[in-house]
Amino acid sequence: MTQSRLDLAFPDGHPGGEVLFIGASAADDLSPLDPQRLTILQGHATDHQGLAARGFRVAPDLQGMFDLAIVRLPRAKAAARARLAQAAAHLPPGATLWVDGQKTDGADAVLRELRGLTSVAEVISKAHGKIFRITLPAGGLPADWASAAREVVPGFTTLPGVFSADGVDPGSQMLADHLPPKMPTRVVDLGAGWGWLSAQALSRPGVTELHLVEADHDALQSARRNVTDPRAVFHWADARDFSLREPVNGVIMNPPFHEGRQADPRLGAAFIATAARILTGAGRLWMVANRHLPYEQVLAQHFGQVHEIAGDTRFKVIEASAAGKGSATTRKAGRR
Repeated sequence: MTQSRLDLAFPDGHPGGEVLFIGASAADDLSPLDPQRLTILQGHATDHQGLAARGFRVAPDLQGMFDLAIVRLPRAKAAARARLAQAAAHLPPGATLWVDGQKTDGADAVLRELRGLTSVAEVISKAHGKIFRITLPAGGLPADWASAAREVVPGFTTLPGVFSADGVDPGSQMLADHLPPKMPTRVVDLGAGWGWLSAQALSRPGVTELHLVEADHDALQSARRNVTDPRAVFHWADARDFSLREPVNGVIMNPPFHEGRQADPRLGAAFIATAARILTGAGRLWMVANRHLPYEQVLAQHFGQVHEIAGDTRFKVIEASAAGKGSATTRKAGRR
């Protein structure tokens, strides 16, 4: 279990009443809280499943009212404000709201901002972070803090905190520019985000069904609004253990490579392994990755042919297939 600051905030155990916790992870030590009087809002599929397996009541969205709330701050400022506003909307006026976060995730800035809005008490520092208590003002928190869909390119909206919330990721743009003119019939987009790359694949001839796989519930909800094509199928799931009953003949992906603030190429490696597992023997993978990420060896372990088909100093676009597996070759664009 990951150490938390909850034991300092609640030295006598559960504070009483129905408690809402927004953002608790599967690894958190939640022992000060009573699982029978605790609801956790968690939109990441893996943390959601992990918390449920531990016996907690966990949901990807909220209904009802609570007596007290705890908010774990995310990195993005807009997403942090949205979480606070969401908690406030499910509390009565004058209720207690605890705010917990790392300094690197902006805890000090949020503390200063809230001090300008209401009373703050019991500021406790531990493990490079803070937990503190506020009393909700009678008028609530600023209305513009609430999560709201925002159009970032024509026809596509995002929500605060999702990956590339301000516009199309340059890597995804490069990958879309180098997808084949005709796509395979059955395609999976691993880590589909808010759906832009999937929409580009669906705009090409050949696709009869496209599965959007995304672990972030907010991102997937955005994708549902953005991609209304009847060929689209949506899966709230971790791409690392995703499976279908029948293999597919195409996979596209722009895999993540950070776990929080820490770079972790194993994430992309796990996406590659999933792609190889769900593809037919004649299937193909198209992926984009940051230039410095060492994916070629992992690709060679799973695919027989690996080609870099486009790239620049920041990104590389790779096409891979199982053909010739066992004697994989890697070729770079312009060096064939």
